[in-house]
Amino acid sequence: MAVAGRDGDQVDTFFAESSSTASVATAPSHHHIVGKPRTMSYAPLAAVRDRITVGVPLPFNVRNADGTLLLARDQRIDCRETLEALFERGSLVDLAELHSPAERVRSAPRDLLPELWNDCFERVNDVLRDCGHERFRDALADAAEPVVALIERDPDLAIFQVMRQDDSPLVQYGVNHSLHTAIVCRLVATRLGWDADSTHRVFKAALTMNVSMLGLQGELAFQPTPPTREQREAIVSHPLRSVEMLRASGIVDADWLAAVAQHHEVPDGSGYPLGLTEIGDLAQLVRRADIYTAKLSPRSSRDGITADRAGREMFMSEPGHPMIAALVKEFGLYPPGCFVMLASGEIGMVVRRGHAVNNPIVAVMTTAKGTPCAEPLRRDTSFPAYAVKSVLPARHMPVRVQHHMLAQLVS
Repeated sequence: MAVAGRDGDQVDTFFAESSSTASVATAPSHHHIVGKPRTMSYAPLAAVRDRITVGVPLPFNVRNADGTLLLARDQRIDCRETLEALFERGSLVDLAELHSPAERVRSAPRDLLPELWNDCFERVNDVLRDCGHERFRDALADAAEPVVALIERDPDLAIFQVMRQDDSPLVQYGVNHSLHTAIVCRLVATRLGWDADSTHRVFKAALTMNVSMLGLQGELAFQPTPPTREQREAIVSHPLRSVEMLRASGIVDADWLAAVAQHHEVPDGSGYPLGLTEIGDLAQLVRRADIYTAKLSPRSSRDGITADRAGREMFMSEPGHPMIAALVKEFGLYPPGCFVMLASGEIGMVVRRGHAVNNPIVAVMTTAKGTPCAEPLRRDTSFPAYAVKSVLPARHMPVRVQHHMLAQLVS
């Protein structure tokens, strides 16, 4: 797979200069999706007969004509006669259960997207901590599907997940860091023009790169002192131990496993655990995304560094490299989620990327005098009067921004 990029020249120049079913019934329900009640819409079970196999666990709940539960998901219908009887009695299935997680993401109202992101983080956390179990491979695929759909639906909101880490508990650092790295890999691979298989494979590699040390990463995020000798040994060995756990979970994709094994190797041979000099493209992208997100991540002993500084450090470490150019171009100097002060003296949060890496769209939260705005005001920073003057650490933001506000601010 060739590494190719687009829009790299602009980055170099900038840094150099500075199923067909019909609803048949509805019923009120206390079932919740992302915390909000909804009205169930039903379709006849007979309309989805092609999705039911005798003797195989049901992929959805089956309900009576009045909506009461008859058979729960994963129960089996043991004979054709029983199935036909269910059809004849007018059994129903909830339409929401017929859609895949990705389809639900694509059709969800915009104001639910932040909650869907929260749900995905929780689901990925549960799945990654179960690596080594026989159902891990399928569970990981189920957990990854809505994440990919969320990234594709709104890349700016995906970038926001990477940038706004201030409220994340450090004990979950290992899982959150893996998901942040996977988001970066997916976005950058897409910008590089990688094929669909490679793009999804690098996403899965980043997601699983640290499954053997998730707990240790949480400890280190809290720990104010350098790693002990035992911790260093665990760090050095974790790529190969992660591969062993993935193999035990039924993962056989050689490129995926190689990317996990090599994601700390460096072409000059100074990496670990084996000091390799021939390293695959997948591993090279995972390593760079890992470094970038680690720069942004806070620890108990320090704040994460600002996005503009992280971008510049990445660029200066490998000027002109297509992967780095694509990463900086994709995120810009001021990614969604950054807090900035404008030339006008106003302070706000970046909510969308602009046409250039240094010209984002900002939702202003305070006036030039420092008083809170009654409502956020959108500013296009390509205009000199509203140019970004500086990036502010989150603790300097005078107005607390709730995550759910972003969906409204980016509209």
